[in-house]
Amino acid sequence: MPSDVNPFGALMVTYFVAAIISAIVFMYMVGPSNVLFEISKINWTSIILAIAVVGLEIGYVFVYRAGWSVSTASVVANIGLACVLIGVGYLLYKENVSLNQIVGIIVCMVGWVLINI
Repeated sequence: MPSDVNPFGALMVTYFVAAIISAIVFMYMVGPSNVLFEISKINWTSIILAIAVVGLEIGYVFVYRAGWSVSTASVVANIGLACVLIGVGYLLYKENVSLNQIVGIIVCMVGWVLINI
C-alpha cells in the first residue's frame, strides 16, 4: 500500500472488492432464489466481526507504517490476539481454560517480550 494513500480509503476499496467476490461466491453456493433466506439468518455477530477485522487490518497498516517489520508485527499481533481470545472465551462463553493454555499464554508472553527486545 503506498505510504501517501489514506489507509481507510485503501481498506474501503479492499473490502469493496472482497464484498463483490464474496457476493458472487455466496450466490453461486446458495443459488439466487435462496439469497434472502440465507441473509435473514445472519445476526449481530457479523457486525462485531466486521468491526474486529477492520480494527486488526488498520492496526497492521499503522504498525507497518510505523516501521515494524512484517514478520515481527504479525507475530506480536497474533500472540496478543490469541491471548485476548482465550480471555474472551473464558469470560463471555464460559469456556474452560486448561493448565496447558495457561502455560501457553506464559510462553507467548515471554516470546512477546523477547521478540520486542
